[in-house]
Amino acid sequence: MSVSLQEIVIFLAAAVISVPIAQRLKLGSVLGYLLAGMIIGPWGLGLIGQVDEVLHLAEFGVVFLLFIIGLEMQPRRLWALRKAIIGLGGLQVLATGVALAVAAAWVMDLPPAPAAVAGAALALSSTAFALQMLAERGELTSRHGRGAFAILLFQDLAVIPILALLPLLSVGHAEISLLGGLEKTAKAAGVIGVLVIGGHYVLKPVLRLVAATRMQEIFIATALLIVVGTAAIMEAAGISVALGAFVAGVLLADSEYRHELEANVDPFKDLLLGLFFIAVGMSINLGLFASVPLKLIEMTAGLFAVKALILFGLARRHGLKGPAARNLAAYLGQGGEFAFVILSTAVAGHLFVQAEADLLVATVTLSMVITPLAVQGAALFNRWRAGEVAAPDYETPEESEHPVIIAGFGRVGGIVARMLRAKRIGFIALEANPAQVDFVRRFGARVYYGDAARLEMLRAAHAEEAKVLVVAIGEMETSLRLIHMVRTHFPHLHIVARARDRRHAYRLLDEGVTVFQRETFLSSIALAGDTMRALGLSRDEVDKAQKTFRAHDEARLSEHYEVADDEERLARRAREAAAELEALFERDEAEKSADEAR
Repeated sequence: MSVSLQEIVIFLAAAVISVPIAQRLKLGSVLGYLLAGMIIGPWGLGLIGQVDEVLHLAEFGVVFLLFIIGLEMQPRRLWALRKAIIGLGGLQVLATGVALAVAAAWVMDLPPAPAAVAGAALALSSTAFALQMLAERGELTSRHGRGAFAILLFQDLAVIPILALLPLLSVGHAEISLLGGLEKTAKAAGVIGVLVIGGHYVLKPVLRLVAATRMQEIFIATALLIVVGTAAIMEAAGISVALGAFVAGVLLADSEYRHELEANVDPFKDLLLGLFFIAVGMSINLGLFASVPLKLIEMTAGLFAVKALILFGLARRHGLKGPAARNLAAYLGQGGEFAFVILSTAVAGHLFVQAEADLLVATVTLSMVITPLAVQGAALFNRWRAGEVAAPDYETPEESEHPVIIAGFGRVGGIVARMLRAKRIGFIALEANPAQVDFVRRFGARVYYGDAARLEMLRAAHAEEAKVLVVAIGEMETSLRLIHMVRTHFPHLHIVARARDRRHAYRLLDEGVTVFQRETFLSSIALAGDTMRALGLSRDEVDKAQKTFRAHDEARLSEHYEVADDEERLARRAREAAAELEALFERDEAEKSADEAR
């Protein structure tokens, strides 16, 4: 695809203007992108004309989104969702597909084969729209969020047999047999199997080698290569590229590089998803509003109503309460991006004339446009039904599974992690040294490769949901940069820090960190006590000396902080403190002698 500099400026300007306005009106970023696309597209101002090419490129936003979702979905969690994926997802596709096929045959007067294809295409919801809105509202882990994910995953799986069997219904393709369709499905299964094996035995060792270079740009390039390369393999096999990206993400979900991969891919995902939503807005045939406005509105309302009612019924049958079921229906009531692929393939196979496909595409796109409004409407209705006293359980955010983030997993971070694990307190540990990550994981420690001082890395580790950040990084400037960034972007995090020495402690106080431990302070006090006991001093004498020294030093630390930038005054204060400490010990000795004399 060839995109001029002028077109890039138009895309960026449209997003920068429309999305903040939509957010200000509480309509969500997705609707802002859609409106921007409608304005600049061929049916609006006509600033951009190559809609299909833009949409093809922007579909990589969906690919990156599914890759990141896969990274968050460890195989054990995916296995736990198997009943919802097969049961809830399978029933939704079957029931909705049949109902919409009957509706398409009746409303559009279609023969059985085209009606079946229309039903299958319209039964699929938009993965990009639903997951993006769930993420924006922080509802991915809610009951309806997990249900929506299970249904969307099954829908992505269903695309494979739908596209594989579609040629069997096409006109003028007598040479295609059932055996050919089964062969294509078997080929898809084989490619996914190769990805699973290759991902397990190839990707992780490759990532380990790349991480060892300590070159961030190479790791970013590797992350992009994994996603784009997987998509290319799946496309060549005629399989959903988004599904391939999801498989790649799941394979790396248990990898120590999971958070680093997510942090590197996330910015590309956000940009391309925005472009995808703009392209969808551009593809809306606004001319249909002039020629058949009532029919288009009726078909859109009918599509959304049929899907929402079926989704609500299935959700209630699977144990979701009324509010959660209504939310699920609102999020998945629209048509999806895979409908565009299925319908274009059907037109090529002469199952539809172009005008019929255009009407269905416009219906799907318009259903996407009204989805944010439907979600807001469901939320308002749920609040009205529940009253203003308290929010229902399904809207209460779940407590983070990992309330602690440990930045740095060396001597200090490792001991902190061991104590937290012993108390069954969840944590995410981040370490920037790949050799250290490799070493500690051999002993069973759960630590991820990544630079905690990067904003994207903290977001990938869900810093917005955590409660405490343990800064156990030994390098002073890196730890201070991390603390400054956390103070700016995650002010709710309670910071406890490691200080290498007194100077590091002063810098931490500059950043407003008051809870820290000097890494050699307590161990040095303990070592001095061992030395005194070896010389014959009693345990009580040693304990008192240790307590006196610690109290005196900690008090002087705060006092000396006031003159930390004046080396001469600081040195004078240090000499005074040393003399004061000697006087304290001498006084203790005098009190001890007096007690013995009595």
